[in-house]
Amino acid sequence: MTRSSFNRTLVGGLVTIAALALASCGGGSSSGSNSSAGGGSPTGLPGKGKPAITIGDKNFTEEFILGQLYAQALKAKGYTVHVKSNIGSSEIIDKALTSGQIDMYPEYTGEIVLTLANSKSRPTSAQQTYQEAKQFEESRGFTLLQPTPFYDTNEMAVLPKFANQWHLKTIDDLIHVGDHGSKVVYGDTPENKSRYAGLVGLQKAYGLTKVQFKSLAIGLQYQALKQGAINMADVFSTDAQLQRVKFTILKDTKHIFGFQNLAPVIDQKVLKAEGPAFAQTIDAVSAKLTVPVMQKLNAAVDINKLDAADVAGKFLQANGLT
Repeated sequence: MTRSSFNRTLVGGLVTIAALALASCGGGSSSGSNSSAGGGSPTGLPGKGKPAITIGDKNFTEEFILGQLYAQALKAKGYTVHVKSNIGSSEIIDKALTSGQIDMYPEYTGEIVLTLANSKSRPTSAQQTYQEAKQFEESRGFTLLQPTPFYDTNEMAVLPKFANQWHLKTIDDLIHVGDHGSKVVYGDTPENKSRYAGLVGLQKAYGLTKVQFKSLAIGLQYQALKQGAINMADVFSTDAQLQRVKFTILKDTKHIFGFQNLAPVIDQKVLKAEGPAFAQTIDAVSAKLTVPVMQKLNAAVDINKLDAADVAGKFLQANGLT
């Protein structure tokens, strides 16, 4: 591809994603959402002269986009923002937060309850999950801002051929694949080998005691599925790849993956120092993030190979947030 054709693709892709994202913002929350953050973005430069803030994000595309969305929206309102990107899993980025290396990061409410708080009870709704997550964070000196309409939960994906062979519709059906799932090769990130929202839940809730676990970096599971290295993969419900290739998603009847709307976690002292316009700015961005929007933003980066910062900037501009 020549430089000129690459530039045309880049510009065209950004215009397209802005238009698609803007068009998707008018509707209400998607199914599974627990809230819509209300209120518009503040006017002027309320962040001018406020203390600098450091935003972190986790180690996959959606988090890179979210980190840029929040950072750029705040900068447009005069706040001084630094971004530490690609920090790592929930366990790792939580340590960065509690040690003061970052002041805020976008997290999934179910991850807070199930992974960080290690709750033995399982919330039965998105709203309950948010409340329990907020209560846990506030017990440590942090808090949650408003949740997004979109949720990004883990799902179990198999190829249609494999699903048809074993008559699979739900995760429960995997019990019949060999002896207690002995012929299931399950690809997932290393940390999910010891998480309830992963191998532990498959074993305890579903009785899949003989599933074979294969450790994979985020993003490699789709190729591994297609090549036959695994026959089941943990995927994110907002992954762009799910829009491009046909997979069979097995229903999680035991809800081991919980409810996973996103909500920014922030230090309470920092939030107070930044003033009310800070949360208003963040909440205005969050309110726009529906499931279709995140799928399109993720696709712009993962499929169209656009830069996360450019995609975030175009989206914010199209929605009057910068």
